[in-house]
Amino acid sequence: MKRILLFLATNLAIMLLLGIVLNLLGINSILDAQGSDLDLGKLLVLSAVVGFTGSLFSLAISKWSAKRMMGVRVISQPANATESWLVGAVQRQAQAAGIGMPEVGVFDSPEPNAFATGARRDAALVAVSTGLLQSMSQQEVEAVLAHEVSHVANGDMVTMTLIQGVVNTFVFFLSRVIGHFVDRVIFKTEEGHGPAFIITSIIAQLVLGLFAMMIVMWFSRQREFRADAGGATLAGRQAMIGALERLQQRHSGALPDKMAAFGIAGGPKPGGFKRLFMSHPPLEERIAVAHTVGREVAASMIAEGARELIEEARALAGQNGWKR
Repeated sequence: MKRILLFLATNLAIMLLLGIVLNLLGINSILDAQGSDLDLGKLLVLSAVVGFTGSLFSLAISKWSAKRMMGVRVISQPANATESWLVGAVQRQAQAAGIGMPEVGVFDSPEPNAFATGARRDAALVAVSTGLLQSMSQQEVEAVLAHEVSHVANGDMVTMTLIQGVVNTFVFFLSRVIGHFVDRVIFKTEEGHGPAFIITSIIAQLVLGLFAMMIVMWFSRQREFRADAGGATLAGRQAMIGALERLQQRHSGALPDKMAAFGIAGGPKPGGFKRLFMSHPPLEERIAVAHTVGREVAASMIAEGARELIEEARALAGQNGWKR
């Protein structure tokens, strides 16, 4: 019930903000002065306002809404050794990643999960579930924290918000263009817009929205691979692999949609069309990539070491006047 009320309150606030912005910009119609053709300039501005307002507003209140939606208890003063270690681990990783100290929180859930959110890299929130703390070793928890800190350091919250805003803008713009075309060409409406415009625009927006979601989810999956790599750098590759394997053994619980893209885990590997709508790559793929990257790094280090030995040998040979 609490989540539903927060969802409704957020959307009402967005609608109010939309109305204020559109009134300030003086946009009350997307048609030209004659009321027959689209004013593409006004439509583009309207599309951008609609596309970005919700995304930016959600980002601005992301920490506030996450705390209330998930019941996060922020650790201001550690109450026990576990909380003290948790804050210390995040602090070390934040320093290593070059970001400000995030707020650290815990939320009650029997399932292992964690997320990061916040509009700014230097004022983020990293939260873990009680289930994660109970089911993982300290090394594995540290890898999960490193994954979330990497999300913050990479600016993933802002990046995904901007991507969402851009695709929302194009979906709104193109759906209105399609609706206008159908209304004028097929239904022969000469002035203003008839019911065909509204119906066609809604259908086009739903269809285009599916393609837009695929694009956003593709970017989200790429950010997950990058966060895994960052987690491996901060906490160690084996610790990151161990944490992912632990999550694979115990499927983590679902987070609300707004935080799901920045959680640690996705679900089991789906097949077919569903895969295109995943915010996270399957854990099997993430583990395989972590192993592959590790081997590549090891091979690179061995090759680099060999090159250094060769260079040292050549330098030594030159000093002693040896010939090849």
